[in-house]
Formats: sequence, C-alpha cells, structure tokens
Amino acid sequence: QAQLVESGGGLVQAGDSLRLSCAAPMRTTMWYTMAWFRQAPGKEREFVGAISRVGSRTKDADFAKGRFTISKDDAKSTVYLQMNNLQPADTAVYYCAAGQPGNPSSVPSSYKSWGQGTQVTVTA
Repeated sequence: QAQLVESGGGLVQAGDSLRLSCAAPMRTTMWYTMAWFRQAPGKEREFVGAISRVGSRTKDADFAKGRFTISKDDAKSTVYLQMNNLQPADTAVYYCAAGQPGNPSSVPSSYKSWGQGTQVTVTA
C-alpha cells in the first residue's frame, strides 16, 4: 500500500482559503486514481473529490463544486486540494486516498491506501 502524507491543514476564518497537499511515493499519482475525503466529529467519512491517473477526469462532491479544486503534479507525485471560501461546515479531518485506476469513485471502499489526515478548522 502506498504511504500518503497530507499537509496544509490549519485554523482559518470563514471566507479564507487553504491548499492541502498529499505527498505519495513516486509514480503513485501516475498509476492510481487519487481522492480526498473528510470526516467531521461524529459523522461518517465523506467524499470531497477525486482525479483520475491521467488527470483528465475529476469528480467533485456537490458541496465542493465551485469552491474546491483537486489537481496533481505527477513530477512531484503530489495531489492538491485547493479550498476557497471555507465555511465552518468544512471543519473536518481531510484524508488523501489512492485507489485503482479508472473512473474516479466517491466510494471509500474503492481506495486501498489512506493518509493519516490533516485537520482543517474554520471559525465563523
């Protein structure tokens, strides 16, 4: 399983932006679909967005459309999640995941490797 390391979380105010990064072993992003999920206290893990290994197909949750953008840099084997106009409801631990190539999936069981997560806290 790939070792994924998230970074970039923090404490921000409503309306602010953050960019999360997920560092993966070399070539991981070239061979696997990469995704972001989040989990708030007391809630189930929730899909945020995913990008196919060739980068041509992305899938975003409804709440993320227009505010969050997933991208990747294969040379750095890193996946990014740009989050704009953050709101208190976005407060959660954000996880990076790697799954089998193919159409990006929103189902957690489609992903076999997970990072340890990075905390994002948004205050009103």
